[in-house]
Amino acid sequence: MPDTRYLIAAVAVSAAVTWALRALPFTALAPLRASRTVHYLSARMPAGVMVILFAYCLRDLPLTHARALAPLVALAVTVGLHLWRRNALLSILAGTTVHVVLASTLFAH
Repeated sequence: MPDTRYLIAAVAVSAAVTWALRALPFTALAPLRASRTVHYLSARMPAGVMVILFAYCLRDLPLTHARALAPLVALAVTVGLHLWRRNALLSILAGTTVHVVLASTLFAH
């Protein structure tokens, strides 16, 4: 069994390293909050990420197959609900639910 002082030192060092690693992002990013570039990216990135996800999810979709209907209907529900309610969480959850229900019931193999 290791010495008690050794165990206390190991726990203290582990706690200090954990605290430092958790605090580091906040202290390193504090000067960036006033940056014009960061403000520009924070306004534009959500739409850009959604476009990339849209292209990635629908890139291999066979439009001539009936299975393509489930993701297209889910996409329409997501976009329509978001334009109507302006709630990203609601529209994403509803679109995901519609896709899962359609893919697992109507278009299951």
